[in-house]
Amino acid sequence: MTEFTVDIDGRGVRVRTVGEASEPTIIHFHGTPGSRLELAFGDEIARRQGVRVVSFDRPGYGLSDPAPIGLTAVARDVEALADHLHLDRFAVFGWSGGGPFALATAATLPDRVRRVGVSGCPGPALEIPSARDQLTDNDIEALAHLPGDPGRAAQIFGDGNRELLDAMVSVRTDPDAPWVGWMWGASDPAVITEASVRRALFESFAEALKQGPDSIAWDNVAFVGPWDFRLTEVAAPVHLWYGTEDTMAVPAAGEWLASRLPDAELSVYSGEGHLLPFRHWSTMLSTLTG
Repeated sequence: MTEFTVDIDGRGVRVRTVGEASEPTIIHFHGTPGSRLELAFGDEIARRQGVRVVSFDRPGYGLSDPAPIGLTAVARDVEALADHLHLDRFAVFGWSGGGPFALATAATLPDRVRRVGVSGCPGPALEIPSARDQLTDNDIEALAHLPGDPGRAAQIFGDGNRELLDAMVSVRTDPDAPWVGWMWGASDPAVITEASVRRALFESFAEALKQGPDSIAWDNVAFVGPWDFRLTEVAAPVHLWYGTEDTMAVPAAGEWLASRLPDAELSVYSGEGHLLPFRHWSTMLSTLTG
């Protein structure tokens, strides 16, 4: 495993890689909140399967410098990262809030992204009726400022969720805090009983919030607001994974995305929730590099 910082337009972007440069490469987009450490639990699986996994902190997460976050803007960061790593063709994978960024990268770099995987990916809230119905008054107020004033939208998202965001920050240094249970206790009760899973979630979560919670609000601007690319522009094959018990990204979102992507396959795991990669990372790697 190696870590380094790449300068992109004067900003530092922190990167983590596992595997050899000669191996098939997957660029990973972490969740919201999340960090480059999110898939560290799967390092040995990736090594065993001969896959290189490249993860990075989006702006303001972990050790990456803060900046406004947008779907296509992050895709351009990945383009610069791929250039730095001398990557011609690669796969992308997005977990949870990272999913829209993975799809945006495939749309933005159609000649370089060979395959796409997303797990528990939210769809565009303004376009999916079931998602639009769940928007809060605060969400609607923030969205009214898009696309013209994303900074104001991020401020409203942050202010309206301040109690939750402050609670997240307050427990980031406490591995015994109850946040794992209240986030995934209903959807993934069996998964979070494993000590290794709880440790992996805590380490990624604590790293993600080193600079505070503002990047979470910016993620909301990017994927709760209007998406700045078209799904029809995603030329690479896409595999979508969802769990029937997932309350953060319901399978209906996967069905909606699959019906609009040019080349998509949807897998739904009965009785499972949002933390699918912990149980199925080997299968996901095989699908993305096959």
